Amino acid sequence: MAEKTISKTIKVEEENLACAMGSGSLMVLATPAVVALMENAAAELAQNELADDELTTVGTMISIEHTSPTPIAAEVTAKAILTKVDGRMFYFDVEAYDKKGLIAKGTHTRVSVKAEKFQAKADGKFDD
Repeated sequence: MAEKTISKTIKVEEENLACAMGSGSLMVLATPAVVALMENAAAELAQNELADDELTTVGTMISIEHTSPTPIAAEVTAKAILTKVDGRMFYFDVEAYDKKGLIAKGTHTRVSVKAEKFQAKADGKFDD
């Protein structure tokens, strides 16, 4: 399979900080914000691979190492690399960078689902 990638970039704003997201007390890019940016890139790349408009993907696993802090106002770019498609499963390597280099890396898995059916199942989860 030819390697397919997509990148997403954000500017670190106050709402992306660990102290704002509750994942820490410092004014640095929060790990959950890094995860969300990585997952957003992977979700878009997976959606581009789907041939059926009734399908979407949902995340089933993400594992990252967040190894370097990034301050407010810096730009961060996440890259998703589609490494394998196995039936309904999509496997990615994910990375994030600021202007000084790599800040996080890991893996992410998504599965394709029928959007309407999946949403109906979630909406009815607590119905008796």
